[in-house]
Amino acid sequence: MLSKKTQYGLKALGYLAEKYGEGPILIAQIAIAKKIPIKFLETILLLLKQHNILESKKGKGGGYHLLEPPNKTSIAKAIRIIDGPIALLPCVSINFYEKCADCDELNCGLKKTMETVRDATLKVLEKKNLSHLI
Repeated sequence: MLSKKTQYGLKALGYLAEKYGEGPILIAQIAIAKKIPIKFLETILLLLKQHNILESKKGKGGGYHLLEPPNKTSIAKAIRIIDGPIALLPCVSINFYEKCADCDELNCGLKKTMETVRDATLKVLEKKNLSHLI
């Protein structure tokens, strides 16, 4: 399940994708348009800026905008930045792998099933990009 943080982040990114090319967008404008608490949104946008998804400009005419065209950033990348692993279990995560303490990975049917789920999910999320959120 996507966290509220990720849901808000994707909504904000979708809004910025829709406004791509119009210049920086104020946080308040995004918050109002997408009904996101402004303090929570500030944290999310800062995180996305730190990971080179967004760029910001201070002062008059300032705000946030996408660093690249919306079709260049996958939804999978955005989710990983905001919330971490996409996999449902740490032992099947590609980027955030952790061995399960109580598991024999070679013979674990749950692991094998969750790898299939992970692969199917990634196949969709890596093909979809921010322009699909518009």
